[in-house]
Amino acid sequence: MNMTLRRCLVIIAALSIMTALAEPGKGSGNLFAQTTGSGAALHALFDREWEWELTQDPLWASYLGDRRWNDQWPDISAQALAARQAHRQAVLKELAAIPRDQLSPADRLNYDLFRHQYGMTVEGFQHRQHLIRTSTLDGVQNAEFVIDSLRFQTVKDFDDWLARLDAFPVYMDQNIALMREGMKANVLLPKIIVRRVREQVAQLATQAGEESGYYRPFRSMPSGFSAADRDRLTKAAADRVRTRVQPAFARLLEFIDREYLPAGYDGVGWWRTSSGLAGYRYFARYHTTTDLGPQDIHALGLKEVARIRSEMEAVKKQVGFAGTLEEFFTYLRTDPRFFYKTGEELLDGYRAVAKRIDPELIKISRKLPRVPYGVIPIPAAVAPMSPAAYANGGAPDGSRPPYFFANLDKPETRPKWEMMALTLHEAMPGHCLQISVAQELGDLPNFRRHAFFTAYIEGWGLYAESLGEDMGLYEDDLYAKFGQLTYEMWRAVRLVVDTGLHAMEWDRERAIKYFMDNAAKTENDVTNEIDRYISSPGQALAYKMGELKIKELRRKAQQALGEKFDLRDFNDVVLQSGALPLGILEARVNDWIAGF
Repeated sequence: MNMTLRRCLVIIAALSIMTALAEPGKGSGNLFAQTTGSGAALHALFDREWEWELTQDPLWASYLGDRRWNDQWPDISAQALAARQAHRQAVLKELAAIPRDQLSPADRLNYDLFRHQYGMTVEGFQHRQHLIRTSTLDGVQNAEFVIDSLRFQTVKDFDDWLARLDAFPVYMDQNIALMREGMKANVLLPKIIVRRVREQVAQLATQAGEESGYYRPFRSMPSGFSAADRDRLTKAAADRVRTRVQPAFARLLEFIDREYLPAGYDGVGWWRTSSGLAGYRYFARYHTTTDLGPQDIHALGLKEVARIRSEMEAVKKQVGFAGTLEEFFTYLRTDPRFFYKTGEELLDGYRAVAKRIDPELIKISRKLPRVPYGVIPIPAAVAPMSPAAYANGGAPDGSRPPYFFANLDKPETRPKWEMMALTLHEAMPGHCLQISVAQELGDLPNFRRHAFFTAYIEGWGLYAESLGEDMGLYEDDLYAKFGQLTYEMWRAVRLVVDTGLHAMEWDRERAIKYFMDNAAKTENDVTNEIDRYISSPGQALAYKMGELKIKELRRKAQQALGEKFDLRDFNDVVLQSGALPLGILEARVNDWIAGF
């Protein structure tokens, strides 16, 4: 998922791993009322930090539906970042003073998860990934994506956005200052990535005011607004884009051309930075919630690639294709029968797939979320450098539904055979379901309902693709089944190429070739994916590592329970505690098995 609002929030979320409450003043749910003594002190700390995290990251607050800071960008000055680091270090000391052995079993788990999240944030600060502010997928050039999380219902909502546009130059200058510090610290992007980002920035710097994505909310205002308000707001928005937003992007473009691009690496790989292999090992540990090193993950990836290739060979034979697997890949990438001609047809196709999935969800879960979801396009301005799709979680207060964003750019590169697996991953029963279920867990502290453990979240998304088998969605379409294997292969390849790029000194061309040799993904998608891995070391490891753990636990439960095993109950056990590190998820499933 690029949680993806992942496009504009991922980098900021890296600075603030603790997520935040959507509604002010709700506390930590039912557990708070049931605790006294040490438990009460623990939940008071949770509540206080909850509110503090919101104040530190207004974009995340907006994403969660809290409007209190909708007129602000985060303060990402060097002084503010240092202050946050010091604050979290102090909170960890405060947490250590709460006697863990006096807590209930539920609160001991809450304690451990909170300590893990803050501890990883504090540890990660030393690797200075926050000095990288742009990439092909995320960054300040995608800041307009926060619009997708905002409600534009009142005049104040529009005035708050105008205030954000007014403040945008300061936010941009802070981003540039951090990038300049990254140049000094030897933590910056390779030239190949900077060149691709430059294309995005150049477009943003020259868009006419009313064509800008930042003007988007003013193209359709509520009918109840007065003529005077409409006139004032539209004129003010066009002026802010022209005098505040565009000049800010022009400064970023000039900085890239004069300073950042010349300073970038000619090659690729995090090993080139001052953070080096130690930093990459941290990113691998953070994203996978395991202690496996790059070499072990690389070897596991090679093993998975070999296994999935054999399954691909079997499907190739079933469809009656006589050539090699590589020739079958070419056929799937190029035959017009596998592609829609227009973006509109592609979007209709995704919506039809989603409707086909929805009635089958009762086969894989007893506790489906109440909130509906939508299928909409990725904004055209950023679609060329975006992935095939991503999900946006809904606001926990119900004011905004979750969305599955589909990429309609170049439909001739987006095959029909991948649509089922992709929709299962991003929509239902993947990210839209998992995020909504977590948000509806009212008996958990809020930091857990909105926790983001990449291996769990992306592991569930990849596992959800395989649930298409359990829902009977691949039975009448072997090409869709091959698409599911292609997507599983895609994530197995990631284990190989991500570790190859960042720990084993692979070059970009070798990574692209390895990907193309082992998956039927189109070259356009493969290139975008490899550049994404170059930009975000370690994140790509989470998917396969999480999926492998969930499938391992499912097999264990089936073997232990025999006829008592029910897939719906197993899936609900995985989902009903929110996102967890993989080791804690395993302990939870083991307890469930032991309870029979």
